[in-house]
Amino acid sequence: MPDFPECCDPAELLDLSGRKGLVIGIANDRSLAWPAAMHFRQAGAELAITYVDERTRPYVAPLASRLDAPIVLPCDVNVPRELDAVFDTIARRWGRLDFILHAVGSVPPADLHGRLTDCSAEGFSKAMAVSVHSLIRMAHLAEPLMTDGGSLITLSYLGGERVVENYNVMGPVKAALEATVRYLAHELGPANIRVNAISAGPVQTRAASGLTGFASLLDATARAAPLRRNIEADEVGRAALLFASDYTSGITGEVLHVDAGVHVESPVRAAGKNTKSEDAR
Repeated sequence: MPDFPECCDPAELLDLSGRKGLVIGIANDRSLAWPAAMHFRQAGAELAITYVDERTRPYVAPLASRLDAPIVLPCDVNVPRELDAVFDTIARRWGRLDFILHAVGSVPPADLHGRLTDCSAEGFSKAMAVSVHSLIRMAHLAEPLMTDGGSLITLSYLGGERVVENYNVMGPVKAALEATVRYLAHELGPANIRVNAISAGPVQTRAASGLTGFASLLDATARAAPLRRNIEADEVGRAALLFASDYTSGITGEVLHVDAGVHVESPVRAAGKNTKSEDAR
């Protein structure tokens, strides 16, 4: 087995030996997809890894090497046929696929930083295409390869359920992604293909750094969450491992919140109002 950071136990309790998985969304070692990929590999799965383009390849290739990934390919979901080429390679090399982690999303900065009211049609369409339709496309391509059933996993955020300041156009996009999870779960269930989402709390990633006021969001979340802290990326990775395993064989169409519990709090608490216990500290 490859060498991994101390955050990950080399003796995973869940066994994915013999499973084949595709991970789309690793940009660097701070991506949420990276700890998930590590857990998949440590559990015995063989992985196919993608990178967006030649600019990101130097960051992703060394990580793919640490995972002993036999398939490492470019995949910009905006580029015609690149996603198809990934699945063609998987079909040729493996002949099957057991799980996918879909962790991609993109929106033009001007539309991300501006009000939803002012979002351009082009920006909205791109955000929906990259974040949502790419999952639909992957489900379409994966279905014939998941002959013994399978698991599709995507990443969402609380901004798809309630208003989060500065999340802007990505709020409706994540809402659409979560609805898509439910509809895909309905359609693919007869083939024993499960579709679930992980609604992750804020984590300092490259994508998150593009959000206005992200540091304030981290602070407010840690104050409001029942666990009184922010989550770690590895906690998302362990949840993804669970969804890839047989331990969640009866779960589909679910949005699992891995956010230290902040989604259960009222808007007043989420805005940062202190509790008596916090005042006493």
